[in-house]
Amino acid sequence: MREHGVTEELYAHVSDHRDHDEYSEAERVAIEYAELFALDHLSIDDEFMARLRSHFSDPDVLDLTICIADFLAFGRLTQVLKLDVQCEL
Repeated sequence: MREHGVTEELYAHVSDHRDHDEYSEAERVAIEYAELFALDHLSIDDEFMARLRSHFSDPDVLDLTICIADFLAFGRLTQVLKLDVQCEL
């Protein structure tokens, strides 16, 4: 990710992306989308999608959605199987 400009320091500020100067508007809305998708997906409305699409093409929105869904599902899988604590396989 470093070759794409994602440093550990930038990643460390994801939770305060709204106020951190290093995030572009596209990055901010992508992070907001991931948060909403994970925590309050029913609040993703047409207005938000229009804002997202002002920064990303439809294929990009699809890719972003698939990535978010994959990471969310994998995180839940590791917690349900307690793989995040220990692996006895």
